[in-house]
Amino acid sequence: MPLEGDLSAALATLRRASAGLSEIVETTSYGTPALKVGKKLIARVKDAETIVLTCPLDEKEMLLEAAPSIYFETDHYKGWPALLVRLGEIAPDELRHRIEQAWLRQASKTLIKTWQEARD
Repeated sequence: MPLEGDLSAALATLRRASAGLSEIVETTSYGTPALKVGKKLIARVKDAETIVLTCPLDEKEMLLEAAPSIYFETDHYKGWPALLVRLGEIAPDELRHRIEQAWLRQASKTLIKTWQEARD
């Protein structure tokens, strides 16, 4: 999937953060690169510096309050289970954790069980 400019760097960051998660599919969402498990969105590149990460609303509110330099939202995302993440501010291990949590929410129970067994 050829990308323009800096979007390829953001996608590369998502690839690194999702390495080892089963059945990750690279696709597009709203015209930008995205990661899904099956047909369910995990994250997508919004622009060169920002990704959109699926996130339950209660967790989203906590993250927005706890780390506003990393996590934010625009009016477009208010009330939606999606969180904006500044790639230049989030540590790689935290991004990995957030991607993994999104994957765990979206993957099938069978896929999660297989993945967990492989980790043990």
